[in-house]
Amino acid sequence: MRVLLDTHTLLWMLRDSPELSPQARALAANLSNEVLLSVASAWELAIKQALGKLDLGLPFREFMDRAVKVARLSLMPITIEHLSRVASLPLHHRDPFDRLLFAQALTEGVPILSRDDRLDAYGVKRTW
Repeated sequence: MRVLLDTHTLLWMLRDSPELSPQARALAANLSNEVLLSVASAWELAIKQALGKLDLGLPFREFMDRAVKVARLSLMPITIEHLSRVASLPLHHRDPFDRLLFAQALTEGVPILSRDDRLDAYGVKRTW
């Protein structure tokens, strides 16, 4: 099974946060699952770190290299198909990073591991 991580899910996984649900933790840890991270999430983390809104504890590149290795991540690129889907989404939610994640999940037919119930308005399969 392929699963797409929301940005907060990745951070909580790496920090072993109690906010991560047991089901999300189990799905991400299951070695038979392909755990995807959108390049959009990496971009969001880079921006937030650069603005001083997020402390990753490491320089961005080191953080990402560690995250990919520790969480066994496959990076999902942003494609024209994903962007086309973004352009057709209703404006239930205005965060551009989240909207791109929704579009990627819908286009690729993968569930998102996310606590954010705003995804439900888009018909995204969300697991938490």
